[in-house]
Amino acid sequence: MFESILIRRRQKRKERIQRLYERQKRLHALLKEHGADILNSENFRNTRRHIQHGNMTVHSHVMNVARYSLLLNKKFRIGCNKHDLVRGALLHDYFLYDWHDKEHLSERRRLHGFWHPGIALRNAEKEYELSDVQREIIKKHMWPLSVVPPTCREAWVVTTADKYCSLMETIGLHKGHGAKAS
Repeated sequence: MFESILIRRRQKRKERIQRLYERQKRLHALLKEHGADILNSENFRNTRRHIQHGNMTVHSHVMNVARYSLLLNKKFRIGCNKHDLVRGALLHDYFLYDWHDKEHLSERRRLHGFWHPGIALRNAEKEYELSDVQREIIKKHMWPLSVVPPTCREAWVVTTADKYCSLMETIGLHKGHGAKAS
């Protein structure tokens, strides 16, 4: 009897792991489908060089935010445009500098939380064709620091996913692997 319980538990665990693997594959496919040009760009790949929170790189952070945004959208049946959701999430922290390096940052950039959405938006607009929804996501993802709240559901979802991921990274529950030289 005890052995049959162990066998059932192992089988359930195996099935759960298989479901998680399949979910990750679907999420990765959506990221590639809607953000291949971003994922393959040199500047985006360089976000692996900078730490965001704890030891999580900016690259890992925005990938997590994109995945959690898709999961929130599906779980709560919010009905977001997936193309805008993915692209906005991938570009929301596209500021392209190390915000921890106080010695090399201007006084304005030292208030990173307030200024980086505008910097990220300017950088993203230089490289990519953005929709109004994508601009809204990037510009307002730091609400309430951005003062004006988001007005579209995609921006609310990314803002929520960003807050969750930032908290998990800061307290060490989502662990990164540190910055990588390219």
